[in-house]
Amino acid sequence: MSLVELHDLVKSYGSVKALNKLSLRVPEGSLFGLLGPNGSGKSTTLRILCTLLAPDSGNAIVAGVDVLKNPRYIRQNIGYVAQEIAIDKILSGRELLQLHGDLYHLSRNDRDLRIEELVRQLEMGEWVDRRLGSYSGGMKRRLDLASGLLHQPKLLILDEPTVGLDIESRSTIWNLLRDLREKGTTILLSSHYLEEVDALADQMAIIDKGQVIGYGSPQELKDKLGGNRITLKVREFSDERESEKIKQLVKEIEGVGKVVVNRAQGFSLNLVVDDQDVLQKLRAKLTESGFDVFALSESRPSLDDVYLQATGRTIADVELEVAGKRDIKGEAKKSMR
Repeated sequence: MSLVELHDLVKSYGSVKALNKLSLRVPEGSLFGLLGPNGSGKSTTLRILCTLLAPDSGNAIVAGVDVLKNPRYIRQNIGYVAQEIAIDKILSGRELLQLHGDLYHLSRNDRDLRIEELVRQLEMGEWVDRRLGSYSGGMKRRLDLASGLLHQPKLLILDEPTVGLDIESRSTIWNLLRDLREKGTTILLSSHYLEEVDALADQMAIIDKGQVIGYGSPQELKDKLGGNRITLKVREFSDERESEKIKQLVKEIEGVGKVVVNRAQGFSLNLVVDDQDVLQKLRAKLTESGFDVFALSESRPSLDDVYLQATGRTIADVELEVAGKRDIKGEAKKSMR
């Protein structure tokens, strides 16, 4: 049974289409991962679910209730932890949780019992009564997560909850999320950390350019590649024409399945293979054709390989592209001043 259903969501910001008929289902009681680079549409999807944005078209359903038609019900039954942490530096952590408990209309007794439970689960006892202005990033994130869990929501929505955290804080949050899932809370987690989604998610969707390009469990998506991954780089790679020529040559080798040119990484080739002798065949074929092998390695498929096979780019490549565009825009603004 699905707790969340999204149907053909479209959302544009001027000429930029953030969501392009995005559809997916989140099973009840699951920890569902949304994986994709910054700018892929993850945050826009979550903000629509949280009633903070309205789509241009399409609809969203939570527990059988239309998000647009009954936003009050949705807000009462979800917990939302955004990327940006909003806190009042004057309050202590406990005072902030008490304030949020009052906003959720919890009785004082229920509120205080719930706060103590969350303080224990999130290991906040040593610092929860300190002023928020003295908190580290990891402390703030744990407190933010506690605020989203105070009213024991049916659906917990987390937008990049572990970005910038140290290993200890990330491990604490991972353990809490696993515990919540075991107790029946449905969790929708967006992330661009491959290992995070791979380690936590029961089901997941990979999003790129506002569309779902992969759906299933992490293992199912990796198994769909059909074999091991081989990364090949030849010294003669210099342009699009040369890389396509070598791509066609490689595809003629028995045991080679899908071949993708990874342009962002110097025109390397990424292959999916189902033959143990492919490495030897590759080296022999390329040597025979006069191409000097610069790098050749084999590994089991990862979620990044799934994304690469679908788009021709890794998530890291897209992150670099986005960062580069931001730098260019920033420099342009400076030059106009």
